[in-house]
Amino acid sequence: MTEYKMIELERRDDGIAIVSVNRPKRLNALNEEVLAELFHAATALGEDDDLRAVIFTGAGDRAFVAGADIAAMSEMSAEEAKRFGLKGHQTMSAIANLPVPTLAAVNGFALGGGLELAISCDLIYLADSAKVGLPEVGLGIIPGFGGTQRLGRLIGWQQARRLVFTGATLNAEEAFEIGLALGVFPGDALLDAVIEEAQTIAQKGPVAVRQAKEAMRLGSDRALDKALDLEVQGFAGLWETADRKEGMQAFLEKRSPDFRGQ
Repeated sequence: MTEYKMIELERRDDGIAIVSVNRPKRLNALNEEVLAELFHAATALGEDDDLRAVIFTGAGDRAFVAGADIAAMSEMSAEEAKRFGLKGHQTMSAIANLPVPTLAAVNGFALGGGLELAISCDLIYLADSAKVGLPEVGLGIIPGFGGTQRLGRLIGWQQARRLVFTGATLNAEEAFEIGLALGVFPGDALLDAVIEEAQTIAQKGPVAVRQAKEAMRLGSDRALDKALDLEVQGFAGLWETADRKEGMQAFLEKRSPDFRGQ
């Protein structure tokens, strides 16, 4: 098993993995090494057929990921900045494209690259102490890890434009009100609440959940008629799976299904 220096990866017996960015003294800021380790972990998790869900969070109680490492960025040339941005895009895409649902447990600051990491996940939950935003324009740059594109798809383009243009920081309730998160929890209850949500997902038919995510991920940027074709294909494709047969038989027999991911 790979040993990481900047992140922690926990694989649980219930099919849930927890990835924690682990630079608490630097508020879990993203640098090239963190991005490389996140990319490696996401790639490895994507090949795990027993995986049911992945939770992303930050070590400590002050920050999910406070942003990219500005001290390191300030010394970059334009070409180095481009490579750094591409590495960020590669990492966020690896997370977004994981075949199982991903959940962000945002415990504290999620600014810049931190918010871009959160919105690369399927479901976002906040601690009541969370602060989120894309403050890049205050540094004379723009979000570089997908923020100008993913945020509008999540909360609508007008809200996204306001956050990007003003660089505003939102508290947890403000973020919840505009649809940036699904729930707000006390800090000491956040991870348990997100694990419980992941366990609910893990108990469903794993092949079906993966197919549902694939259909929504691929269909979200296609014309509706093309996206509906994806649903038809996925729906029919599940018919010969053992999980589909078990799920329907369990329903008819009024018992809990024993899904095997087959």
